[in-house]
Amino acid sequence: MYHENADASPFNALPPVVVALAVILAGVEVIFQAGASGLVGGAQGIGWRVIALQDYSFFGPIWMQMLDKSYYPMEHMQRFVTYPFVHGSFTHAAFAVVIVLAIGKAVGEVFSALSFIAVFMGSSIVAALVYATLIDTSQPLIGAYPGAYGLIGAFTFLLWVNLAAVGANSMRAFSLIGFLMLFQLVFGLLFGGGHDWVADVAGFVVGFSMSFIVSPGGWGRVLAKMRQR
Repeated sequence: MYHENADASPFNALPPVVVALAVILAGVEVIFQAGASGLVGGAQGIGWRVIALQDYSFFGPIWMQMLDKSYYPMEHMQRFVTYPFVHGSFTHAAFAVVIVLAIGKAVGEVFSALSFIAVFMGSSIVAALVYATLIDTSQPLIGAYPGAYGLIGAFTFLLWVNLAAVGANSMRAFSLIGFLMLFQLVFGLLFGGGHDWVADVAGFVVGFSMSFIVSPGGWGRVLAKMRQR
């Protein structure tokens, strides 16, 4: 019995939807790495990441121009759902996969697969809108971080409800996002950084807010927990 447990895949404990999302994120990066090293794609493969960044990143100015002209071509609308899968480097992608696996496990064990994906993609889409509206920059928005922060928002929601149910200080649920924001602030001051944190915060807020609707029991469950105090 012990031998069987020792040989069991660590992915067995993870909800399939979490594994699937992580595999897609990692798979895209593996393709970029393989192309850059010349293993696949030949000379053209070396530029795959650059091409992907041009074609699938989210650019705020492009969205604002679309609004001005009331013209929404699919080649640009798709950027809302494609930018989370394009990262700037291996490290950039690796950290995103780690967050999705770590936080996704806790969320995926409670949320349905559809709700899990809704939180990730919904957070990514709204975060891009917030980014374009608040930040005047030509720097593209890329990577799974807004969606991952949406999952952190859902995780915070679960902690918040459970802490409130047992009469504990529910504000403790927000310690994780507080730590992450502090880390980003310090990192940005030391090494410089863009405005991606705006999208990350927006993703967190969206993920937390969506959980009132898409979590099992939704708002009714929250009220029931509160009344039990």
